[in-house]
Amino acid sequence: MPQTGDIFLGASRTDEGGFQAAEYLVLKFANRHGLITGATGTGKTVTLQVLAEGFSAAGVPVFCADIKGDLSGVAAQGEPKDFLLKRAGEVQLAPYDFTGFPVIFWDLFGQKGHPVRSTVAEMGPLLLARLLDASEAQEGVLNIAFKIADQGGLALLDLKDLQALLTYMAEEAEALSARFGLISKASVGSLQRALLVLEQQGAAHFFGEPALPVTDIMRIAPDGRGTISVLAADRLMLSPRLYASFLLWLLSELFEELPEVGDLDKPKLVFFFDEAHLLFKDAPKILIERVEQVVRLIRSKGVGVYFVTQNPLDVPETVLAQLGNRVQHALRAYTPREQKAVKTAAETFRANPAFDTAEAITALGTGEALVSTLEGKGAPAMVQRVLIRPPAARIGPLSDGERASFLAQSPVAGLYEAVKDRESAFEILQRRAEKAAAAEPESAASRWKLPGFDDEDAPSPATRQRGSARPRETVIEAAMKSAARSLASQVANQIGRALVRGILGSLKR
Repeated sequence: MPQTGDIFLGASRTDEGGFQAAEYLVLKFANRHGLITGATGTGKTVTLQVLAEGFSAAGVPVFCADIKGDLSGVAAQGEPKDFLLKRAGEVQLAPYDFTGFPVIFWDLFGQKGHPVRSTVAEMGPLLLARLLDASEAQEGVLNIAFKIADQGGLALLDLKDLQALLTYMAEEAEALSARFGLISKASVGSLQRALLVLEQQGAAHFFGEPALPVTDIMRIAPDGRGTISVLAADRLMLSPRLYASFLLWLLSELFEELPEVGDLDKPKLVFFFDEAHLLFKDAPKILIERVEQVVRLIRSKGVGVYFVTQNPLDVPETVLAQLGNRVQHALRAYTPREQKAVKTAAETFRANPAFDTAEAITALGTGEALVSTLEGKGAPAMVQRVLIRPPAARIGPLSDGERASFLAQSPVAGLYEAVKDRESAFEILQRRAEKAAAAEPESAASRWKLPGFDDEDAPSPATRQRGSARPRETVIEAAMKSAARSLASQVANQIGRALVRGILGSLKR
């Protein structure tokens, strides 16, 4: 029978394939982060579910993404199927109880879970630049936009706020460039096009209010178990940059909001980052450095981060070095890159003289893994070949009816479904433009006539030919520029009111 207080992972095996010893993940070292790797179909998702169940049972909240839709079954009680009972016997799991776990379902698109939102201001320029795949020049313009908004009291809540601010910056590019650095209209135009594409991909659902507070993914159920927050990511994966940027934003929020707590008996939250290769693929060096810094420092805030990916080479070495708990499922070694991955994975383990680690990685069966966790004073244990225990909850997805029932009973039901659209940058700029338009002299308003029809001041065709080729400003254009100049003046006078941003650019409360 598994010991209490730690997470039972399964059992290591003897040379003959029999039971050797129970293997555990020690809770007090669970905030030292971890890595789950392996080829498709080798059992990574079930391992993730086993860990999530173990943390929940220990009273630790969990956040994880459901990439394929089959992780949702963790909310429902499992069934005593033959292959599960056989595995339970092999790892000497007795008694083997079936149960569902407390789950809150989330969905950026609000279809398979409660809506998840953040404001543009909270995401910050670094993550937004990554999301928009911005060039260096475009990222510079985006940083200036956030600086203007932070200093000028312009709340950037949704995409239309940022679009309005970029329009203003294009109009006043010359004046603002003199103060903040070059603002190219071409860069602004490229950002506006990228925002349009992002909006068409459904990102407009994500940006807005009410924003998700981190406390709602750190809930403890009435029975003392940690709540498992499951993000529906099957549709979200069609926009991989949005998926990666959202999870980075959430990690950044945890880092900025949670207090330092040092080493605890168990984590305050465990965060699973599935499809981790999307986080680092084509990421700029500065972003990877910031992620490495967050992973290194968030441990002292009681948060454990577990990366899940197919290939250990997907994770940069600087981040890989921070991951103390390792679960390695089978890898195939047909190509040179795959052979390098096997060698890399083998070298990250503390060798076991009983078997060749690299050879074992290619010979593991489904539901079997090489496991090395931290023990003693935090040193990595010798790698073991482990049969992973069967889950207590259902393996496989919920039906639509079951999901709807869980959503209706959710502790956050009704809190996030309705969008709030309070006054923000778009409304402020629009109101200032209208006020400036109302202040224009009547002589300007009288020019709203068709040229050549009862307009005594209209220039003759000859005069128009001799004059400048630039058309006369309309009242609205003049009003917008007047409002922009007024705003620029206000921004210039509010340097000391700039908001403070953290490592990944998110706002500090």
